[in-house]
Amino acid sequence: MGAATAGQQAGGTPDKLRHVESMSELPSGAGTISGISAVVLGESLADEEHDLIFPSAEFSASALVSSPKQYKEMYERSIKDPAGFWSEIADAFYWKEKWNPSEVCSENLDVSKGPVHISWFKGGKTNICYNAVDRNVEAGSGDKIAMYWEGNEPGQDGKLTYSELLEKVCQLANYLKSVGVGKGDAVIIYLPMLLELPIAMLACARIGAVHSVVFAGFSADSLAQRIVDCKPKLVLTCNAVKRGPKPILLKDIVDAALVESEKNGFSVGICLTYENQSVMKRQDTKWQVGRDVWWQDVVTNFPTKCDVEWVDAEDPLFLLYTSGSTGKPKGVMHTSGGYMVYTATTFKYAFDYKPTDIYWCTADCGWITGHSYVTYGPLLNGAAVLVFEGTPNYPDAGRCWDIVDKYKVSIFYTAPTLVRSLMRDGDEYVTRYSRKSLRVLGSVGEPINPSAWRWFYNVVGDSKCPISDTWWQTETGGFMMTPLPGAWPQKPGSATFPFFGVQRSLLMRKDRRLKENVVDIFALKNHGLGLSGPSMEIMTDMRPHTSSHLLATILLVMVAAGTKMVTTGLLEE
Repeated sequence: MGAATAGQQAGGTPDKLRHVESMSELPSGAGTISGISAVVLGESLADEEHDLIFPSAEFSASALVSSPKQYKEMYERSIKDPAGFWSEIADAFYWKEKWNPSEVCSENLDVSKGPVHISWFKGGKTNICYNAVDRNVEAGSGDKIAMYWEGNEPGQDGKLTYSELLEKVCQLANYLKSVGVGKGDAVIIYLPMLLELPIAMLACARIGAVHSVVFAGFSADSLAQRIVDCKPKLVLTCNAVKRGPKPILLKDIVDAALVESEKNGFSVGICLTYENQSVMKRQDTKWQVGRDVWWQDVVTNFPTKCDVEWVDAEDPLFLLYTSGSTGKPKGVMHTSGGYMVYTATTFKYAFDYKPTDIYWCTADCGWITGHSYVTYGPLLNGAAVLVFEGTPNYPDAGRCWDIVDKYKVSIFYTAPTLVRSLMRDGDEYVTRYSRKSLRVLGSVGEPINPSAWRWFYNVVGDSKCPISDTWWQTETGGFMMTPLPGAWPQKPGSATFPFFGVQRSLLMRKDRRLKENVVDIFALKNHGLGLSGPSMEIMTDMRPHTSSHLLATILLVMVAAGTKMVTTGLLEE
């Protein structure tokens, strides 16, 4: 802006940027960070020089965390008194038996003192399905929409209330019990983004079975590896799916995987298959009598009520395999109690969730994001969730924004890859739609480059929606670092500050000092509730560091101004 007066561009035109030198000048009462330049959220972000964006006073006033002061108070308590902090939050959920107050958290991250372990809420008994579904029905939200479904083709849609979701979960759970699936048994789920996918996850959780969702885009060999490793009692799939204009015969992939797993010494007795009639009729589906069963022929015959299996807080909930891109896929196990409390809490605060929100995460349930932030986190908060079967650029690049307008989506959580793809397609595919319902955006899966961040903010969000740029991993189960939309300023490309209970450290050589724009290794000292029990024994991306009480996640990070941190990618798996 050169020599132009602050608040005015050269030539006398009012400057859309609000230039301030201290957060205390802002109407949101943000606090004090000296020596910064900033813009107020809601005004256009014009250039890269002014790259700190503050929440508007209006947004902060209604936010769950409305200022740095409030964040710091909550954060400091979560570090100094983790047992008290997390116990108070956990009390909002139903526990058949409360945990031992003296054992809210126990851990050993010092390998010199024995095996690494972390446990939360020891002695407590609960059930995540009950808390995600039954609890909402019993609270009077039975008629509230739990899940909207948008199919691959425009015009294909559906919805389930919380009461309807509960009935469908119970029917499938009763079927699973009838064929011998019980507590601790593994179930492989190889389904596209039909409502039957989260229903299957919840049904397994209800009876204490361990679900392992495999992305329904993986090959027969990849599926077979996972079948042989976890030895499921049953495989759930569907006959076919369309992704964009292309039909994919999922049942054929499963058949090939089951043949391969038999060659490696393990046979699956039942393949429960959902008939996706919009793509393929059952008469065109290859079938093995005695093993294959049509979902619609059996599940709908079972009662709509099913007793809950109360499980220990440290009992396994699900097994999710890494992609295997650098070798044999590794299973990550998450347990019930800590995962439940942490995913619910991160969802609530990172997206500033309100009961009136319509939430859409574009992730597939085959990934950890789909577990934590399509299924469990939102439902534990009683949210209305959108599940999308299709692809975001079919039939054209405006599909996302057509869906946003159709369902009045207010929270939109997606990946930088998609943001960059839609950015290349041009603004016109975005601006032809209103998007007025949007109030919070989110980014997940990889670092988002600043130019994509700015496009997401300016074009998609009309310069009014905070972006929750989340950093975490399959192994953590929930966010480790994320902006809280109403509290802190945001820097494009930065995940900003740690979530409650998380302490970060940089591991450097002894002869180096911390400097800006230095790439180093990031570590977690305290780690929230996402890490627990058996998961620690099979971690690969995270490992105990030689320093006591540090867990090193092998990430390359860059330290930016204002103590914000920018992750630049995984160093190794």
